[in-house]
Amino acid sequence: MRGIEWARNLAESLLAGPLPRRWEHSRGVGRRGEMIAPILGPDAELLAMAAWLHDIGYAPDLAGTGFHPLDGARYLRDMHGADETLCRLVAHHTCAVLDAAENGLLDVLLAEFPMVRPDLVEALTFCDMTTSPDGVPVSVGERITEIRVRHGIPEGGGDTLTEATPYILAAVRDIGERLASADVRLACPA
Repeated sequence: MRGIEWARNLAESLLAGPLPRRWEHSRGVGRRGEMIAPILGPDAELLAMAAWLHDIGYAPDLAGTGFHPLDGARYLRDMHGADETLCRLVAHHTCAVLDAAENGLLDVLLAEFPMVRPDLVEALTFCDMTTSPDGVPVSVGERITEIRVRHGIPEGGGDTLTEATPYILAAVRDIGERLASADVRLACPA
């Protein structure tokens, strides 16, 4: 399997030019993925790679379906022959199944990329949802609010962010507890 440097370079090549802010976010998520390594054991490198690559599906050249988790996972599989678990992590990051269902792509997502280990998805969700669009560590509450404001999503339900919030909060809490138990301190509390 390729390593973290490959993932970092690939993400940069796809995002830095056309989507510099998305690249900054991916850099922050990637760094966070590397920081939580002490709680992941043998899966640390895989998770860090997924953190660097999680948003490559936003790259204009990859936007086949317009659903970035699926587009990114397909690119990794089809163009790079990437590890199946890595592809599945990218495909399922941060409650992607809820967005896929809303966009009529759930059957396609699950057929091509079956669900992956929940503990790794939870760790990737932690990294993604505690990093701002500018790559800065933030609390999960700040991140959820930022997403609502950026996308014009009103409070009160009826949207996938509201549906995803309990899962996101649980993932951040669970990983935060594992980090605290391992005495791993990050730049910003979750």
